[in-house]
Formats: sequence, C-alpha cells, structure tokens
Amino acid sequence: MSLSRKSDPLDAAIARVEARTGVQIVTALVAKADTYAELPWMAFALGVSLAALGIVTFDAMQPAWPSSHVALVCAVALLASGGASALVAVLVPAYARVFLRPAIRDLEVRHYAQSLFLRRELFKTRSRSAILILVCKFERRVEILPDVGLYGRVGADDWKRVIAAMMPLLRDARFADALHAGVSLAGQMLAAKGFAGNPGGANELPDGSIEEQGPS
Repeated sequence: MSLSRKSDPLDAAIARVEARTGVQIVTALVAKADTYAELPWMAFALGVSLAALGIVTFDAMQPAWPSSHVALVCAVALLASGGASALVAVLVPAYARVFLRPAIRDLEVRHYAQSLFLRRELFKTRSRSAILILVCKFERRVEILPDVGLYGRVGADDWKRVIAAMMPLLRDARFADALHAGVSLAGQMLAAKGFAGNPGGANELPDGSIEEQGPS
C-alpha cells in the first residue's frame, strides 16, 4: 500500500509524539536499500544447477536415449532454466529475497539509513535528538537511527523492542501501519524514560514521511 494514503494519520501521530517528548521524529519508506545486482545471477546459478541435476537423473534412468544433439539439448535446457530463474528473481521480490544473505541485507539497510540521515541533515536539531525510523520494503527490515542526544538515555534493547513490534506488519506488507506503530511505540517508550516536550516549541524538521526508490 502506498504511504500517501495514510500520510495524514502518520503525520498526526508524529506531531503528538514530538509535542509529548520534545524529540523530533522522521519516518522514511524506501523501496530498496541496494540494487543487489548479484541476486539474479545467484538465481541463474540455481536454475542451471537444478536443470543439470534433472538431466543427470534422466540420463541415469534412460541410459539408451539417443545421443544425437544431446549436447545442444543439454545446453539449451541449462540456459533456459537459469534464465527463467533469473527472470523470476527480477520480477518477484519474494523469490529474490531467498538469495539475499541476512548479513548483507542488514548492512545495506543500515548504510542507507545513515546516508539518509546525513543527506536530509537530521542532525541539525538543537538538542541532537532526532530519530529516523526507516522501513525498507524489499528487505522487509526496519532501521531506527537516533541522534547522539539520545545516547545514554535510550539503549539498543529499547529500539529492538520497537522494531520487533513492527515486524509482523512488515511481513504482511503493511508498511504504513508498521511506521505508525513504530512512531506510537517510540513515543510511549520515550515518555516512560522521562522525555518531555516544550509547549510551543519549534518543529525543527520538515513534516511528512520521506519516500524514496533507493539506488537504481
């Protein structure tokens, strides 16, 4: 679902949290944190391997099959199977994710969050207390990046609990709902830790969730 349909409720939730805690929250929805050019090739290799296994199995079951054009048939079968697998990886994100190693996925999402934080200059708040909540659609991952003003008051385990609550919504591709839940839970956690807003305080960062396609 496009985030634009739910931008108003999300903006309202962010405004409530900012007024209650004095922390500036920015949400972002990104289609893909990296191009992952290697994934179609990995899918191609799997397709070729499965086709080769099928050919060897058939040959063992049919030892007397005609030998003419066998090499050509095998080559076509291998390339066709590999090409089909690669094409599915390009067109079907869920299939491509099968070949995405978790360590690489998490690293790329983290790097994208760090880059976005710098590009959008989210570090420019007076108290250095901005928080970026990034959802990556392809990776089905959340990255929460707090500024240095929150260090020592909010720990990694606190953010992990917020992310854990968002993950079931991500798995169902309910991206806007996941962001809304993340904002609400972050607000509750910050308030419980004693963060308090300044009535009439300035809104230091632009409103509205960031939407990007990611690297092309």
